Amino acid sequence: MFSLKRTLADLRLFGKGYLRNRIGLFFGLIFPVILILIFGAIFSGGSNGPFPLYVQNNDGGQVSTSLISVLNGTDTVRVKLVSSSENFSNYLSVHSISDGLIIPANFTASYIAGAPINVTIYRNPSSSSSAVVQGTTFGVLNSFNFEYYAHNSPPIIGAVLTTANSQIYRYVDFLIPGLIGFSILVSPMFSLVNISSEYKKIKLFKQLSLTPLTKLEWLGSKVIFYIFLSSVSFLLMVGVGSALFKANVVLSLWLIPFLILGPMLFSSLGMLVGTVSRNTETASVIGNVVTFPMMFLSGTFFPVASMPMYLQAIAHVLPLYYIIDGLNAVMIYSNYSAALLDIGIVTVITVAAFVIAARLFKWRED
Repeated sequence: MFSLKRTLADLRLFGKGYLRNRIGLFFGLIFPVILILIFGAIFSGGSNGPFPLYVQNNDGGQVSTSLISVLNGTDTVRVKLVSSSENFSNYLSVHSISDGLIIPANFTASYIAGAPINVTIYRNPSSSSSAVVQGTTFGVLNSFNFEYYAHNSPPIIGAVLTTANSQIYRYVDFLIPGLIGFSILVSPMFSLVNISSEYKKIKLFKQLSLTPLTKLEWLGSKVIFYIFLSSVSFLLMVGVGSALFKANVVLSLWLIPFLILGPMLFSSLGMLVGTVSRNTETASVIGNVVTFPMMFLSGTFFPVASMPMYLQAIAHVLPLYYIIDGLNAVMIYSNYSAALLDIGIVTVITVAAFVIAARLFKWRED
């Protein structure tokens, strides 16, 4: 016969056990909240900008200055001025930028005289953010045309559309470097968090201390393994993306530093989390808290430029951002000067993480 008393007793026992299981508690309660916060922050304001629009004003007159002011006053565009002495197309390519606007010389004089004149709009047709910037620019240009038309003659400002690169990029082109960064993060990070905390719990580290194996050798072997694993994963993802989805990515020796430094960084970080945590459950929770923001805010699935400005600021302090940004610079834009900067930043972070993990790692607990 059904007994409510026994049911409630079992419910109370199960509930206590669940609440004591920090991993289950994290994925049951905290993880959904993290997803809501992350995706809510990204999509609540990210798709509407503001997006950067690089403008080269070769005119400097009153009308062109007013045009820039109106563009900068919209909710979707933030103007960044580029010197007239720069080769604008080359400037966009070198800095891996898609969206730009050239205001030609004599723009103000032509507008006042009613003479037709064209601005040049740079964009990436496959980018949603670029489409937003282009639409905003056309809207502002049309407002100037309608204002002139109300007093004089038909619209006079036209636009020539072009791209900084002959290659038109698709979403899958950006997805492959993002997923490569994702695999570089997840495998060593989660594995070393669990291994280090579990080995500490079952006293296996204490047993290893009785062998000739040193701590540096043990950690080094894990780093080497995940460098190999990440390299295999890299080849698989590039192969599948190219064969099935016709992804256009560039393979270069510049990729090697990221395939070495990335696994080394996150192996060290995972080891560090597992070492400083009191038990396995706590280590898993801390590992998830550290890892999940990097998954979604570093450009893995969504371009960082499409996020709100405050999330972009957060992304720039996440180590994974510089790995994915460097992979994009090499595999998509062939922008090796930008990749070199990312390599330098990742190297500093990796060395610091490895040194700290090695110093705090102990065979025996105090």
